[in-house]
Amino acid sequence: MNYRQLGSSGLRVSEISLGSWLTYGEGGYVDSGKARETIDKAYELGVNFFDTANTYMRGEAEKVVGQALSSYPRESYVLATKVWGGMGDGPNDRGLSRKHIMEQCHASLKRLNKDYIDLYYCHHFDPTTPMDETLRAMDDLISQGKVLYLGVSNWTAAQITEAVHLADQKLLNRIVASQPPYNMFRREIEHELIPACTRFGIGQVVYSPLAQGVLAGKYKDTEDAPAGSRATHSAGGKSIRQYMLEENLAKVAQLRDVAAELELTLSQLAIAWILRQPNVSSALIGASQASQIEENLAASGVTLTPEALDRVEKILNS
Repeated sequence: MNYRQLGSSGLRVSEISLGSWLTYGEGGYVDSGKARETIDKAYELGVNFFDTANTYMRGEAEKVVGQALSSYPRESYVLATKVWGGMGDGPNDRGLSRKHIMEQCHASLKRLNKDYIDLYYCHHFDPTTPMDETLRAMDDLISQGKVLYLGVSNWTAAQITEAVHLADQKLLNRIVASQPPYNMFRREIEHELIPACTRFGIGQVVYSPLAQGVLAGKYKDTEDAPAGSRATHSAGGKSIRQYMLEENLAKVAQLRDVAAELELTLSQLAIAWILRQPNVSSALIGASQASQIEENLAASGVTLTPEALDRVEKILNS
């Protein structure tokens, strides 16, 4: 496993990390036992970066991740979770107000059974809360030692730029990580987000690198998903529809040929393609079984030749 700096911070993270969206806990796509197996396999193979969120299965994912990681020395891994989403029915049970951030940080620490969170993300932007209030709350958590680094997820380049300038003006801790979606079929971050974050020393921790499994070659037809796949799950099926397009599946067939010539699997090609970006600190994968972990982690350290990248680009633009 190779490791990269998280933005311009001193923190080194595995260039492939393991997430838990739609995966762990009661009612999730993968039961808790298998979830622990994937975490154990990832850790065994060198992954030191694990991601969850308070809203994933309403706190159940944090519990599973925290329990699984309790087997390992706390200093040996980087643990990320998030705040923003609704965790109750009250008017203050969501968003990025100081009240919600403080209460949810304490609740996450309790569910994770940890003394601190390495990387705490603002899961989405909250237009109803002054940015100054959000950044000061996060800065206070860092001062208290409950959080070590600040990140944002699904924020635009303009929002991040405003946050950086405000943090500098108020002498607050800067954002070090951005978590957007990024894969061969979703490339919008290349235009504004990556250039802005490169300028400010903010690293990308990208999610959906395999387009919800489409770039793993699981799906051959838009209407015929394999039994037990994420596309057949009540929650995962909704998010995957954006990628289950005939034009995408046609490109997948061509990309599979490129991968075979390079002696890679399709998923390894897709992940290596993402890691070509120097501003990407880590590609965040999900897995339902340990064998998927082994296959995907083999993409770490793979360098695609200019010729291979050119072939991929022509396929994606066709």
